[in-house]
Amino acid sequence: MVTLAWHSLRQRRLAAVLTVLTIGLSVWLLLGVERLREDARNSFASTVSGTDLIVGARSGPVNLLLYSVFHLGDATNNVSWQSYREIANLPEVSWTVPLSLGDSHRGFRVVGTTGEFFQYYRYGDDHPLSFAQGHTFGDLYDAVIGAQVARQLGYRVGQPLVIAHGFGGTREMLHADKPFRVAGVLEATGTPVDASVLVSLQAIEAIHVDWQSGIRLPGQEVSAERARRMDLTPKSITAFLVGLRSRLSSFAVQRAVNEYTDEPLQAILPGVALSQLWSLVGTAEAALRAVSAMVVLVGLGGMLTALLTTLDERRREMAILRAVGAPVRTVFRLLLLEAGLLAAAGVVLGVLLMYLTLLVLHGYLASRWGLNLSLGWPRGEEWLLMASVLLAGLCAGCVPAWIAYRRSLADGLRVRL
Repeated sequence: MVTLAWHSLRQRRLAAVLTVLTIGLSVWLLLGVERLREDARNSFASTVSGTDLIVGARSGPVNLLLYSVFHLGDATNNVSWQSYREIANLPEVSWTVPLSLGDSHRGFRVVGTTGEFFQYYRYGDDHPLSFAQGHTFGDLYDAVIGAQVARQLGYRVGQPLVIAHGFGGTREMLHADKPFRVAGVLEATGTPVDASVLVSLQAIEAIHVDWQSGIRLPGQEVSAERARRMDLTPKSITAFLVGLRSRLSSFAVQRAVNEYTDEPLQAILPGVALSQLWSLVGTAEAALRAVSAMVVLVGLGGMLTALLTTLDERRREMAILRAVGAPVRTVFRLLLLEAGLLAAAGVVLGVLLMYLTLLVLHGYLASRWGLNLSLGWPRGEEWLLMASVLLAGLCAGCVPAWIAYRRSLADGLRVRL
């Protein structure tokens, strides 16, 4: 039967190739969307690992997560340094990493932090940060840059750079009087760290000693050397990461921060906030998968149309099969097998196209968007989708198979005028 079906499809190779191509493209879109959805979710979930709490000004869990971890958006308010120190000194707290955001360098976020960032920040499966070149801060005006910054701007260790106030690109918004030097370049992580310029908290204070409310104070300029001799203890920070001695105390510390009386603060669990974030985009995910499923149905509809179109041309072929002794169920199985072969070939083509696309875009998406697409074997959900396409192809093939099954031998041999 397989040989017979194969030769039958070869006789109509053009229609068969077009049908397989249509199904293959639809399966490529369906599997590509599923792989992109899963890997995007995994990439977001693995951006920060080993952090028990994130603390910032009271706003919303998703907003705090976005600006503190993903560097998207801005904080509604800052956290005072005194409040940060009080929370950091709680007996349940093992370590903290302060973060100060708000400045930029040629479109990349500048993050003020401390050396603890390189010691405690984890991503993926508890991977620590590592240096491709150089080292951490050794001087007040040292900067450590992410892999994407180094690649796009062509920076190396020793390269000078100037930080801009906020996201302004005008000359007036540049801290040109206090230039920095690249002290280190981090290995690629596939996280927002790759697109960050990291400097010390004291450096953030130094470049803003002669600024107030986003404006340089006229006639009160402070040179870079003079700033070194000033008290550069931060007055406030944007947010901070918290690691606890025991995760059992997560809710107790979270409640203590949320009930903090000196200023309105909020502590969030990164995993819970990520779940809330994905619930917000769940509707878009469902819509995208629905569109992909409709494309697959259109491809299978094209296969059904092709089989039905050629059915009248094959009436005499079916009659001859019946005349040489083939039972009616053989005709049914033949057309059903042809539909299965077309669907299977389309699934194989779709899988090959998906992996080819992954190979081509893997490096670009990782470097440009921090999205690591997996090149591994299909996952359980993807196997289920492929099986569903095959089953749907067989169901679509039942229609022409049933029509051929119902036709009699006399109908097949009758000549129509």
